[in-house]
Amino acid sequence: MAASIIVAGRKRAEARRITAPINRLLDLLHTVVPVLNKTQAALLLIVGFGGFSLFLAVLYKTIRRRVFHDVNKLDSTFDAGGNITWSLTAVTVASQFFWPGDILHSVTLTAKIGVAGSFWYSVGVLVNILLFPVFSVSLKTRAPGAKTYLQIFRVRFGRPAHIVFCGFALVTTTMIMTSTLLAGKAMIQSLVEDVSDEFVLMTMAFLFGSYSLVGGLGTTFYVSYFNACLVFIILITFAAKIVYFPPEDLDVSRTKLGNISAIYDTLVCLEGPEGNTERSYLTFQSSLGFLYGTLSVLLGTATTFCDQALWQSRIAAKPLPGVWGFLVGGLIWFTVPMTMASATGISYLVLSYENGNHLLTPNEINEGLATPLVAERILGQAGGVMILTMGTMALMSTGSGEVMGLSSIIIYDIYQVYIKPFRKYLYETQCILCGKTQKGLEKIEQNDHSSHSYSEEDTCCCTPVEKCERCAQDVGKLQSGETLGYNQTYMCSVHGPYRAYQDHLVQTKDWCILFVTISLVPFGLLIFGTGIDLNWMFYCGAILTIPCFIPVIFAIVWAKATCTGLISGALAGLISGVTSALIAASTLEGGLTEFLLNTAHEFTITVGCYTAFLVSLLVCVIVSLLSHNIKSGRDALVEWEKTHQIDNPLNPWHLNFRQELEGADYTYRPSLEQLARAFKPARYSAIIGGLALVVLGIGVMPGVMSIFPVLSLTEFTGWMTFCHVWAVVMGIVVVFVAPIEEIVKVVKQRQMNKRKLTTKEQGKDPDLSTICLNDSN
Repeated sequence: MAASIIVAGRKRAEARRITAPINRLLDLLHTVVPVLNKTQAALLLIVGFGGFSLFLAVLYKTIRRRVFHDVNKLDSTFDAGGNITWSLTAVTVASQFFWPGDILHSVTLTAKIGVAGSFWYSVGVLVNILLFPVFSVSLKTRAPGAKTYLQIFRVRFGRPAHIVFCGFALVTTTMIMTSTLLAGKAMIQSLVEDVSDEFVLMTMAFLFGSYSLVGGLGTTFYVSYFNACLVFIILITFAAKIVYFPPEDLDVSRTKLGNISAIYDTLVCLEGPEGNTERSYLTFQSSLGFLYGTLSVLLGTATTFCDQALWQSRIAAKPLPGVWGFLVGGLIWFTVPMTMASATGISYLVLSYENGNHLLTPNEINEGLATPLVAERILGQAGGVMILTMGTMALMSTGSGEVMGLSSIIIYDIYQVYIKPFRKYLYETQCILCGKTQKGLEKIEQNDHSSHSYSEEDTCCCTPVEKCERCAQDVGKLQSGETLGYNQTYMCSVHGPYRAYQDHLVQTKDWCILFVTISLVPFGLLIFGTGIDLNWMFYCGAILTIPCFIPVIFAIVWAKATCTGLISGALAGLISGVTSALIAASTLEGGLTEFLLNTAHEFTITVGCYTAFLVSLLVCVIVSLLSHNIKSGRDALVEWEKTHQIDNPLNPWHLNFRQELEGADYTYRPSLEQLARAFKPARYSAIIGGLALVVLGIGVMPGVMSIFPVLSLTEFTGWMTFCHVWAVVMGIVVVFVAPIEEIVKVVKQRQMNKRKLTTKEQGKDPDLSTICLNDSN
């Protein structure tokens, strides 16, 4: 509930007369007024944003086919070729985090707490974004062929663990998608007149799924770039208008906005919430703000490490570009909530002071309506359209990412494993093409399944696809436009049946993406009918997903983690977290009869989140230590060989790392030691860069801010100036660096294609791997 503003100075005797209808209605109703009708909104959102996104999808698909010579492959749909540049990764990561955390929720915290609210919230989430590369390098080293993090659970711990954590992954995606739908509903219905829930949901479903269906994951990177550009342009314009330029539609003699000194003088006159130093809105020393910051750390673990959409963005890049992409993406993301919340939240407090009371009810504040209200009050209809544009861009990035993440789980971890597998009753150590034990994995097979001594007849001897001449002929036909159905036969008897199966999966993934997109409408109607708001979903949903965080990390980095330990830890954390939250809520006034109010209370959320995290951690560690069979480093190496062999025989992962593995001598695939050496720069960059930025974010910056009990005018001006300058710097990085890198990449690939064509015309035999597979290098 928002803290009440106690006006220490004058109150207006009566509302002044305003000729602009929007501002007059705002004064009378104290709420957000629509700026567009349904037809205008449909043209802007569906025809404008949706049409432009479809154009980008077609452009991306054309580039991949004509320049990179991609055929319609399943893996390229979900990993975008596996060679996304660091700058495109950065803007995509930032875009996927834009909603609803910063544009709405961070402003809500500023309106409730002051400058400390957005600062501590941003720091909390930033910590997880910066630490993510450290663990993602481990995934790329130990499971470079994995397309989902759930595949690691399947090969290491078997089906029971895989099923349990598929459930957690689906819950995480559901939580994020629910927050996105609630944020979209609040924004669209506040800015567009007479729109139904059905209109809102159908619009968002179209925006999320249309271009994902056409271009796959790669299109989301292109769309995220343009989304980030628009967000930063609007953000910088909006912040500058609030702080440095008096609003044209407001009485300049009465309003404090547009003058940073007047804004400061107004904030000094307001009494903030208890827990703030001197109950000031101008302090970073806030117990409530610090509480929200620690909750943001836990919330960030749930939405970062357990969200397949973010793992997918990381999998789409090579180790080193992926590390730098996430580090820079974190800095880009940090800019938006800090600048947006500092400007908009403070403006809301100033406008409420001038009004004599809050312009919004506590429920409307929790729904995130402070942002569109301030935009309309300051910029009129143009401000509402700007916020609608900004919010829609952020919605599209997050929503499409979740659609692709959920679709990849359904295809790779549900359909391909449990519904229609290519080969039933197959051990994870066995070749999917012939059913025999893969080379180098006989030790695992003996330890896990029998004591049988394997001979050459028991070991896979399938020809690698990059050396298969028949496959080269099959791929040549595919590139010319020929397609075969699931039951039809390719020329290659070794890889042909599995290639036909992959064709079937390609068709299935289209239906899967379509099904997920359409399902958003009934799912959203169900969510809207419950009456939950964005604030409730944002925090209470984390209690359900936090218990999954520790098992995900342990599955990737700890050889002694066991199936029993991870399952018991996750379930114990879930049960204890929910139970403790309900008990805490029952002790508050009204008990569980005020369910939505008391379960979203700060005390309830703190108890539930910390209990779920600590219980999950302790149970996972204790049970795994009691049940593991790792006796030596050799045993640990054998354990990681299970994840090392996750691969698609038609698209071997090692071919995507030919540049990094140049000079390495291997027969079948690079060893773990070779990968560790090749990815050493990425690992060092992740550890040094990530930890340095984390120390800066949670140590140096908070320490400096906490020196000042209450900000003086000079200190307040310096803080606002820092936010705006940093926004401009990050805006330049977003707008210019990503397209330059992408253009250079396309030009280099075209030059490489010309050299290969020249070699072929001269009668020389090119490497079959460059024919059979997409050349991502």
